[in-house]
This record gives sequence, structure tokens and C-alpha cells, in this order.
Amino acid sequence: MQETLLILDFGSQYTQLIARRVRELNVYCEIHPFNNPPEFTDNIKGVILSGSPYSTLQDDAPKIDLTKIKGKIPLLGICFGAQYLALTNGGSVTKSEIREYGRAILSSIHDSVLFDGVDLGSQVWMSHGDTITKLPPDFEIIASTADVKIAGYKVANKNTYGIQFHPEVYHSSDGKLILHNFLFKIVGMSGDWTPSHFVSETIAKLKVKLGNDKVLLGLSGGVDSSVAALLLHRAIGKNLYCIFVNNGLLRKNEYADVLEQYKGMGLNVKGVDAANQFMFALSGISEPESKRKIIGKVFIEVFDQEATLIKDVKWLAQGTIYPDIIESVSVNGPSATIKSHHNVGGLPEFMKLKIVEPLKTLFKDEVRRVGSSMSMPQDLLKRHPFPGPGLAIRILGDVTKEKVQILQEVDYLFINELKKQGLYDNVWQAGSILLPINSVGVMGDERTYEKVVALRAVESTDGMTADWVHLPYDFLAMISNKIINQVKGVNRVVYDISSKPPATIEWE
Repeated sequence: MQETLLILDFGSQYTQLIARRVRELNVYCEIHPFNNPPEFTDNIKGVILSGSPYSTLQDDAPKIDLTKIKGKIPLLGICFGAQYLALTNGGSVTKSEIREYGRAILSSIHDSVLFDGVDLGSQVWMSHGDTITKLPPDFEIIASTADVKIAGYKVANKNTYGIQFHPEVYHSSDGKLILHNFLFKIVGMSGDWTPSHFVSETIAKLKVKLGNDKVLLGLSGGVDSSVAALLLHRAIGKNLYCIFVNNGLLRKNEYADVLEQYKGMGLNVKGVDAANQFMFALSGISEPESKRKIIGKVFIEVFDQEATLIKDVKWLAQGTIYPDIIESVSVNGPSATIKSHHNVGGLPEFMKLKIVEPLKTLFKDEVRRVGSSMSMPQDLLKRHPFPGPGLAIRILGDVTKEKVQILQEVDYLFINELKKQGLYDNVWQAGSILLPINSVGVMGDERTYEKVVALRAVESTDGMTADWVHLPYDFLAMISNKIINQVKGVNRVVYDISSKPPATIEWE
């Protein structure tokens, strides 16, 4: 079995970041809620306790029985995790007089494997309102800052450690080294979890799991479904049946271009042009959630119709990735619904297909690395995320064929210029939005009253948070001029400088 580091989540905003840093060191890890840990099998080699928005002093603070872990499996408590270990073993935690948040400097480091190679003066990131004021008898201080005497500790004669700061964040300058020391010098991980290892192991498992069964996969043109398709193709070949639906809301030329690219990869793929069906169903609909639900409903109808043409299909493949899984089993239960999901996860029960999700243990950046290790075309791998409902949720208000064509032209110019100017790969996601307003303009000697479009470009790692990209003014001036001159019906261009939170990446 794959050797695993277990991360027990107490609800910290940084928990996924811990996992990403561990994965960057080629160590496989899993996040589980503190109140629903997995069975402790031999493949679990070490455990990290995350931070938490709770205080250990609250009556409703998270609590966990660590008798199967402490002293038996190497253990590292981070922030809340460190305080919890100290408090539940006879130490003291008190409210800080001043909330300790932000950069701090390690003023003393005692001999410890955990801090091997970390120099005095190393910057760490604090984020806590409580302080460990007294350690249990068998605990010893191994690091301090000017304001936090117990910034790090070790339990005597046990591989149990606690640190008050967050090594997983960028601001902790030696954070990755500290995690490296824990994983390799204390836990003894092998660090063999690489993209090529994942590919070979996943293909072998898929062959056993699927045998000669037929598998159906709805391709979207995005990275996740494309990498999932290639993995399945290598495992079961022509028994994978891919369907790529044109909903009429894709980018300009995307349906033909991506379909050709899939065929060039050797995939058994069928293109279904259902643009008219989707446009008819969306006629006169303006409300964002209604548009999403209609697109999902029509997709299911089209997908089901095509699925019935393939005899004896037993499996439905999906490009689910790890953040989707974590979200659904979070400490506080599934997140509140912000918008309806648009994936084939909503397929009706009457299809009675078993689900296979070959990417469900990967983060988005890992999906790209896996695709790269299988020599997937780079232009497909580096494609920006694109919403399932397509341009329908980038057209504010009702959707018409004319509006789609206008937005396709604007989007085509924007994305192509980002590529030409070498800016595309520095952007996580970019797109254009057609606003439901007209503005007065003067073009030549004539007064115009035409559409306004907004351009949006953000930088992010996983879409959970995002900041707007500071595109050069010269580029913005050039693309604005190009759009207004070349796209009939548009006379004004604006640039969205909102970050997430609070502004979502998509406008609807």
C-alpha cells in the first residue's frame, strides 16, 4: 500500500496548504476531519494536526483521542494542534495579551532534528490568539521568538513535536525545510510519490478495477477531464467512450479545435453538436441559477441520449479532483451552496452506472504534472479553467445567439493577445463578460449606443482565493482599442480589479 502521511483537520484555512507542501516533497498525504479519522493501518507513517479557527479554551473546541497516535506514530502539531497536545497532556494555554499574528523571528533554536539546518533569525508566520504558557513535564522547548517563548517543543524520547507557527505558508522562510525534516528525518518517508509513479500505479489499479467493462466519460475540454480520459485510455483503450458536447456556449472555434485534438491523442471520442437545443432551452432566461440548472438539465438529456447508443456501459468516469472531495467531507460538513455544480455528477439514478474518479486524490497543479508526464499537449494542459455553463454565465441577463457571437469575438481577441504577449501562462484564469447595459459612444462622426464588456484576469493556485492580475497598461490600452474597433456592437471596455473574496472569479 502507498505510504501515507495523515493530516487531521481542525478546520484551519491553511490545511490544504499543508497538504500541498507535503505533496511538493513527493510524499502522499490525505486530509481527514479530526472527528472522522481513517482506520490506522500500517501505511500511515506519520500524522500532522492542523491549526483551527477555534481556541483550545472554548467549551466547544474540537477534541480527539490521540492514544493510537501519540508515542506510536511520529506526530507534529501545528498552531492549534500544538496547543491541544500541550493542554491535554498537563500543560497550560492562556489567552494572549496581544493577538500574535504575522511575521516573527526565531530568536533561539535548541538542538532538534525538526530544526536541522534552520538558522537563527529565520522568519516564521504566527496566527493565533492563545499562547502555550507551560509545558507538561516531559515536553522540552526547542524554539522561541522574542514574544513567544514556546514557539516549538519536543516530547522527550518520543517523535512528537509541536510548533506554534505555520510552516506551510510562504512567509515562513524555512517552513518547507522544517516539513522536510519531519517527513524524512523523523517519519522516514521515502518520497517516491511522483507523477510517473502515480500514473503507473493508477493505470494498474484501473485495469484491475474495470477489467473489460465499458466506461463512459463526458469531456469538457478542460484539464481535469482530459487527463482523466488519457489515464483511462491507457488502462482500457477503446472500452473508454468519450462524449464531447457542444452546448453553443464554448469559446470561438473551441468545439472543432478541441475535438480534433482529442482524436489526435487517440481517444475514442464522439462530438455531439447540441447548440440549438441549449439555446432554445435558455431563451428568455436571465436568472443565473436558472441558467445553470437549465444547462445541467439539457446536458443530462443529451448525455443520456448518447449513452443509450452504447450497449452494456457499466461505469461513469468523472474528472473529480481532491479539493472537491475535501469540500464534501469538511470538518463543518458540506459548504453552503453558492452556485449549482454543472458537472455530470448530477446524472439521474436511472442510468445506474458505477462511478470511477481516477484523479480524486490530486490537486489541480498535480493533475497538470500528471498530464505532462504522459506527454499530453502543453496547450491543452495549460488551458485556463473554463466554467461548465460556458459563456452563459459570462453574459449577464438573457442569452441569445447574437450575444454569444459578440462575446466569442471579444474573448477570442483577449485570450489570443494574452498568448501573443507572453502573458497567458502568468494568468490562472481569464475571460470576458458581456454586461446588460449599453453606453453612449462616438465612433467616427456618429453617436453609438452599444454594449459594454468587462475583461477579467486573476492569479490563483486552486480558485479558492484569487487576486486580479496587474496586466500592463499598454496591453490593456491595446486590447481595448482592438475590441472596440473589431467587434461590432461593443463601444466600451472595462477591466475588473476585484479580488476573491469577496468577488467570485465568474460574475454569475
